Amino acid sequence: MAPLDDTLTGLAAEGASGALRVGRMGTLFLTGGRVTYGECVTAVRLEDLLVAAGRGSRAALRRAIQGEGPGLVEQGVVSRGELQYCALLVTMDAAFFLLPAATGRPKFVPGERHWLSPQWYFEVTGLLRECRRRRAALEQAWPSAEFDGRPVVPAARLPGHHVVLSALQWEILTRADGQATPLELARRLGRPAFTVLLAVRRMAAEGLLDRPPDGEGRAALPRRPRTGGPPPPPPTGHTDLAVLLRLRKALEELA
Repeated sequence: MAPLDDTLTGLAAEGASGALRVGRMGTLFLTGGRVTYGECVTAVRLEDLLVAAGRGSRAALRRAIQGEGPGLVEQGVVSRGELQYCALLVTMDAAFFLLPAATGRPKFVPGERHWLSPQWYFEVTGLLRECRRRRAALEQAWPSAEFDGRPVVPAARLPGHHVVLSALQWEILTRADGQATPLELARRLGRPAFTVLLAVRRMAAEGLLDRPPDGEGRAALPRRPRTGGPPPPPPTGHTDLAVLLRLRKALEELA
């Protein structure tokens, strides 16, 4: 069976439009060979981000998304820029978790589309490059998946006299109840799952988390085998990422 990124690259070369379903894990939607939206059971969802941004209750947003999602902008629930920013975050999160997944043969359904699909896109080459960069960043922060699928437990004693935490790390520690995994915390916080995973691994490297006992907790995230060589460099000059950074700034100004 060909790796999922090979399948995705082939669909991009063909200029395909439709839905690439990865078992029960999730779906990547393509329009003209470009990835226009993605969803994954492991990743953050659109309503998670909108709830965290104070755009309504989870139940109300879920109804709006399932029933008349495009009306979110017309109804004044979100601006077009906010919706675009959240959709891009969700798509990158979904792609990151779907690409290494080995859940059976992916199925491509020609012509199927998501209601957000025609509005923005990622070039497949850029999306794959960003996923490789993210996986390399996780490996550099803490070269083990042992904390990825297990409850976040703050260490009882600090490794020194003081620590410096990022705003996200502080959020994670204040919401950690000894039961929630990093991915569950990401949904509670309305943060992309990758950024929470990276923050958790960095805290693990600083000795701020208790190492989970062997055999305890849920299974770790799927990981690609090591192929040797240096990690891929971060992408430069990629149009989609530049757009995302501008949208992030605009969202911060709106908050």
